[in-house]
Amino acid sequence: MSIIVTNLSKSYGKQKALDNISLEIKNGQITGLLGPNGAGKSTLMKIITGSLLPDEGMVEVNGVNVADHPLKVQKILGYLPEHNPQYLELYVKEYLAYVASIYKVEKSAIDRVIEQTVLGPEKHKKIGALSKGYRQRVGLAAALIPDPDVLILDEPTTGLDPSQLVEIRALLNEISVNKTVLFSTHIMQEVVELCAECVFLKGGIIYKTFTKREIAKGITHLEEQFQ
Repeated sequence: MSIIVTNLSKSYGKQKALDNISLEIKNGQITGLLGPNGAGKSTLMKIITGSLLPDEGMVEVNGVNVADHPLKVQKILGYLPEHNPQYLELYVKEYLAYVASIYKVEKSAIDRVIEQTVLGPEKHKKIGALSKGYRQRVGLAAALIPDPDVLILDEPTTGLDPSQLVEIRALLNEISVNKTVLFSTHIMQEVVELCAECVFLKGGIIYKTFTKREIAKGITHLEEQFQ
């Protein structure tokens, strides 16, 4: 299962968010999108998920054209958006049950994702009473409910404390074995620790794609490339 992006462009008025980019996101690994705010990371992810249409170009997920068959793609895709919208008045387990009902999956999926994201102690609390880090975990749990083949995560570690970061990174490494995982960040340390490949976006274009070997050289090497 891979994601193939071909000659993709998107503008908001006169602002070019993506400018004729092409790339392939491979299965069985974590691919990172690295770049400053406004680089086009969120726009690319929204187009891949079918929640935003491009001006030009095409995205295929497992050979399916996203623009032509968005619902078909969304059935195999889990998505954690940047701002992680949730129903704050619902309890954690209640909210996940609601998500499971939308996807029409077995109720056992609820307990599975609660265990995966270490939400057990919080499952009977209202989402609005949780810290930002735990709300991120709830969003990740919701994205994992359908056991998707493709996981799209927009800034998934925002607001997590150091111990939570370790747990979420371990989870991402675990689930990437048989899934296509794409996540965005502006933190180079995350790229070094998690990614088999990294795409650096800058001003709506692909500035450079880093391989695992190049990433392994460390943060200093990466920073030199961006000067």
